[in-house]
Amino acid sequence: MKPEQEQWNKLELKTYILLLCAKADQVEAEEELTLIKSKTSSKTFNKMYKEFCKDDENESLEKTQDAIAYLDYSNQELATLKMEIQQVFSTDSNVNMKERNLGWVLDNILY
Repeated sequence: MKPEQEQWNKLELKTYILLLCAKADQVEAEEELTLIKSKTSSKTFNKMYKEFCKDDENESLEKTQDAIAYLDYSNQELATLKMEIQQVFSTDSNVNMKERNLGWVLDNILY
């Protein structure tokens, strides 16, 4: 993360990652956003959505990687996060190539 950027907590990072996943196919489906909203508070969702909307994909991945580096995740937390990522990808019952590629990139960042 850039020095001037606030450090996120785990819930904020999860929300940001799930938003990134929802946008992987260039379309943020309402079902995907509803699922993400169900996993966080409206305050956290709105904060992270605002942050997400101003970032491009490279910035998003860099911020994600930086946040993972300073947050201490257990293996169980990472497994749960991976499961939630897959839920977002499969919301529309079709995991396309862009979503699979992002999944692989996130696997490399998370593990």
